[in-house]
Amino acid sequence: MPLLLDENDTRSLLTMPDLIAAMRPAMIEYSSGRARQPLRSVLEVGENRSIFASMPASLHDPVAVGTKLVTVFPANHARGLPSHLATIVLLDPETGALMAILDGRYITEARTAAVSALSADVLARRDAGILAILGSGVQARSHLQALKCVRTLHEVRVWSPHESHRTALAREMEPLAGVRITTAESPALAVQGADLIVTATASTTALIDAGDVSEGAHICAVGACRPGHRELGGRLVAQSRLFVDSRVGATAEAGDIVLAQAEGLLGPDPIAGELGELLAGRVTGRQTDAEITLFKSLGMAVEDVAAAHLAYSRARDQGCGRQVAV
Repeated sequence: MPLLLDENDTRSLLTMPDLIAAMRPAMIEYSSGRARQPLRSVLEVGENRSIFASMPASLHDPVAVGTKLVTVFPANHARGLPSHLATIVLLDPETGALMAILDGRYITEARTAAVSALSADVLARRDAGILAILGSGVQARSHLQALKCVRTLHEVRVWSPHESHRTALAREMEPLAGVRITTAESPALAVQGADLIVTATASTTALIDAGDVSEGAHICAVGACRPGHRELGGRLVAQSRLFVDSRVGATAEAGDIVLAQAEGLLGPDPIAGELGELLAGRVTGRQTDAEITLFKSLGMAVEDVAAAHLAYSRARDQGCGRQVAV
C-alpha cells in the first residue's frame, strides 16, 4: 500500500544539511540531461488569479518518478492558511504504481532555500557574512537557516512591507540563528553593504536596483515566479553575472529576466549558466571579488522529487508515516 507522510513526518526526516547535500546531484543531473522535467503547467484559478501548477519529473540517480501539485492562493493569509500549499506524489519507477503521497509544503519551503545555499556556496565570496533578507514569510526563515550552513553570518537585516511582520521575524529567528537580527525601513537600507541578499517576496515591482547593491554581493532571488512579476530592477540584473536553475524555466517565467529583456537591458542570452552546470564545473562562476552574482530560482520538479524520495526512503527504513488503501 502507498505510504502517506504529513508535514510533521517530512520535517522530522529532512534536515537542512540533508537537503543541501541532496540538491547538489539533482541539479547536476538536470543540467546534464539525465533528469527529465517539462516546463510546469500553470492554471490561473478564480477571480484572484490564484495559481495551480503541476510539476512532474524523473531522476536517474536515485531512480525516482513523481509530480508535485502546488497551489498559490494569496487570500489564504486572511484565512490563517499558508499561501503556498503542495502535495507530492511518488510513483514506482518500474510499474507506475502509486508509491507515496507526501505533504509538499515544507519540502517546497526547505528545498528552495537549500538550492539557494548551494548557489551561495559556489558564488558568494568566502568572507560573506552580512545577510539581507527581503521578505518575512517561510522562505525568509528557511533561507536564514540554509545560508547559515554555508557561510558564517555575523549580521542579518530583514525588511518586509509590514513593520509588524519584519519585527516578528527578527524576534523569532534571532535566538535560532545565534546572530543579531535588525529590521530595515526600506529594501535599499536593508541591502546596503550586504554581501548576501535574499529576495523572497510577493512583490510584482522592483524592490532594489543597480546602485542599491554593493560590489561583490551575491543575490538569491526566489520570488517573482511569473513573467510579469519582478523583485529586481533591470539594470541590476544586467550588471550581475546571472545564473539560473533552469534556462527553459527562467526564460519563460522569470519576470526579473523577461522584463529586463523587454526593456532592452539584457541581450538574447544573458545567462552565464545553470547552477547544475556550475556545480559540475562546466561553466565559470564568480570571476572577481567585486562582481555581483545573481542566482534566479523558480524552483524545479527535480528538486521536489529528489527531496520526496529521500524522505520516503528514510520513512521506510524508520517505520515512519502510515500506509493507506487507495
